[in-house]
Amino acid sequence: MTVDPNYVRGLAAAIGQSSGATQKLTTELSSGLRVTQLSDDPVAAAQNVGISNAIGRLDTFVQTATADQSRMQVADNALGQVVTQVTSALSVAVSAGNGTLSAGDFAAVKAQVTSIRDSVVALANTSYQGHYVFAGSQGSTTPFTVNSSVNPATVTYNGDSVTQKLQAPDGQLVALNVPGSSVFTNGNGNLLGSLNQLIIDLGAAANGTGTTANIQADSTALSQALGMVSWQRSTLDSGLSQLIAATTYSSTQETVYKAQQSGLLSADPVSVATDLKTAEVQRQALLGVTSALEGARSLFDYLR
Repeated sequence: MTVDPNYVRGLAAAIGQSSGATQKLTTELSSGLRVTQLSDDPVAAAQNVGISNAIGRLDTFVQTATADQSRMQVADNALGQVVTQVTSALSVAVSAGNGTLSAGDFAAVKAQVTSIRDSVVALANTSYQGHYVFAGSQGSTTPFTVNSSVNPATVTYNGDSVTQKLQAPDGQLVALNVPGSSVFTNGNGNLLGSLNQLIIDLGAAANGTGTTANIQADSTALSQALGMVSWQRSTLDSGLSQLIAATTYSSTQETVYKAQQSGLLSADPVSVATDLKTAEVQRQALLGVTSALEGARSLFDYLR
């Protein structure tokens, strides 16, 4: 009696399956990955696509938000310097309004306030990486220009009133800027206009044609404008705090998703090594049977 050919074919198929399993386990052990293609685990592969998309969205937000944070911090620092400069101008304006200064003193104070005005304009034109931070959405446009050839000097705002926003992964809209028109030429506290008017009235006082009452009124207007700058700065700081919190949360979520992805795709080295050893033993056993069959003329020869 000869060996059943169906048995031989079945044995060959078993060897092929065993070799495939051994190769797959060897690849898993060397790469550390359990899933490298859809057929390895369709469910895990589909879940991985969703996780990868989520990681991509979070990573894009974090990168964008980090750049926006830097720009907002530059704007906040500029507004801090503006507050310092204007506080100094307000101090000398109050002193000039007490009626004890000479014409020469008024001229000196005028020069000081003019220098402060120019510093404030420079701060209002602050840029970060080529982007003007107080130009609204017109980042490539210099926000403010001053025409000092006329009396009184005029200030022109060249930006727009757009408040730019960034949507966080949770859907929250975070304000990224305060337009220059809201900070420096606000109708409820026109900082540059108040400084220019103070300069005019100090010049008039130096020439003997002005009054301390005008300077006192300028001090009141300047104080109101300073309050508007401080309020706008607090608005910017609030947006910055929200953005930092959203960035921190997104970074944490990205780390969580990456851990989930690793757990979904990674192979367990100990388990894979054990399965590989078992598969190799089975394969060697099957090869041994095949070798014995190749030398057998009949089933009785194999059974001896």
